[in-house]
Amino acid sequence: TVASVPDTRRALAPIARRFYGNPADELRLIGVTGTNGKTSTTFLVESILEAAGIGVGIVGTVEIRYGDHRERTVNTTPESLDLQRTLRAMCTSGVSAAALEVSSHGLSLGRVEGCRFEVGAVTNLTPEHLDFHETMDSYLEAKTLLFRDFLASDASAVVNLDDPRAETFLDAARQGGARLIRVSRRADAAAEIRVEKAEVGLDGTRAALELPSGPVEVDLPLVGDFNVENMAVAVGVAVALGIERDAIVRGVASCAQVAGRTERVGADVESAPTILVDYAHTPDALEKVLCSIREHVNGRLLCVFGCGGDRDRSKRPQMGEVARRLADRVILTDDNPRSEDPAQIVADILSGIETRDTVHIEHDRATAIRVGIAAAGANDLVLVAGKGHEDYQEKAGQRLPFSDIEQVQQALQGGGA
Repeated sequence: TVASVPDTRRALAPIARRFYGNPADELRLIGVTGTNGKTSTTFLVESILEAAGIGVGIVGTVEIRYGDHRERTVNTTPESLDLQRTLRAMCTSGVSAAALEVSSHGLSLGRVEGCRFEVGAVTNLTPEHLDFHETMDSYLEAKTLLFRDFLASDASAVVNLDDPRAETFLDAARQGGARLIRVSRRADAAAEIRVEKAEVGLDGTRAALELPSGPVEVDLPLVGDFNVENMAVAVGVAVALGIERDAIVRGVASCAQVAGRTERVGADVESAPTILVDYAHTPDALEKVLCSIREHVNGRLLCVFGCGGDRDRSKRPQMGEVARRLADRVILTDDNPRSEDPAQIVADILSGIETRDTVHIEHDRATAIRVGIAAAGANDLVLVAGKGHEDYQEKAGQRLPFSDIEQVQQALQGGGA
C-alpha cells in the first residue's frame, strides 16, 4: 500500500501521534516561543511546577529532561516522531505536565502538529533565523501560529506587553480563543502580572510583583536584568495553570542555573576576573546581556564572541556594532563557522565596527578565551558569548568537541594565555 502526500514531514506528525497513543492528550502542555529567553523561561516553569508538586518535563535547546532522564537535543523543538516518542516516555514515567520550547522552525515545519497547548507564552521577538524565514513578517507569522493554531479550546496565552510586537500576539491569541494573561515591567501597564520593582545583581534579583491574587516578592537566582522578563512570563504561565502563590515564590527561588545562560565560571578562583558564559548569538541578546552586566562592572568589560556560519549574515555587522559600543575590549573569534570561511565571517562582523583600536582577532576560540581572561584584571568582567551550553564546534564539515565553560576553566587553571 502506498499513500501519496504533498508533505511527508507534516504527514509524519499525525502518524507518530497515533503510533504513540496520542501522548499529548495525557499531558498538560506548556509552549514557550520567542527569539530569546525560551530556555530560561521553561526552566523557571519547571521549577515552579515542581514546587507545586507537579511532575514536569522539559523539551528545549539545552536538553530533554524528566525524572532521572537527561538527553541532549539536536533541535530546539524535535521532529514530530522524536517529540511524540518523548511525550509518550514522559507519560510512562509519571510526568503530568511538559514545558516545550516551541521554535519558529518547529511551528513552520509542522513538528508540533497534533499538540494542543494548555498554555502558550511568548517572551519577545527580534531578528533571527532570517536565512530561513527571509523576512521579519514571515518570522512573526510563524511565531503567532502557536496562538492561532496550536492552543487547546480552553487555553491561556501569556504575552510580554513590553515587546513591540505584543499586540500582534494578542490578536493571534484572541483568534485562537485564548484567555489573555499579559505581563509587563511597566507599573502603569494594563497587565495581569506586573513587575513593580527589581533589584538586579551578579548574584541574582529581588523583585516585587503584582499578581491577580495580590503583591508578592520573589528571589530570582538567575543573573541578568533580562531574566526579570523571563521570570514574569514564567509566573504568568503559573498563574494560567492555577499555581498557588507560595509555590510560585519557592519555585522561582529554587530555579537551577541554566547551562550557558549568563553562567558564572571560576567564581572560586582567587584574583580572577568575573567570567560569564552566555548563549547570546543575536544582536538583541548580545545587547541585553552586555547592558545588563555593564552596571555591575567596577573595571573593564571584555567580550569574546563570533558569529555562526551558514546562517543569517545580516546580523553579523549588527553584533559587531553592539559589542564595540558596549564593551571596552572585543576579541573576535570563530563560533561555528560550519562550511563558511571564518575570515569572511569576521570580515562581516568588522563591517559594523567603525573604530577597531580595541578589537583583537583570534580565530582559534580556545586561544581567544585565554587572551580575554589574561587581559582582564580582578575588577574586570569577561563575557564569552555565542555558544553557551554547546559542547561542540562545527567547522569544515566536522563537529569537534568544544565547550566554552571547559575552556574557561582550563584557562583559569593554566593561568591564562
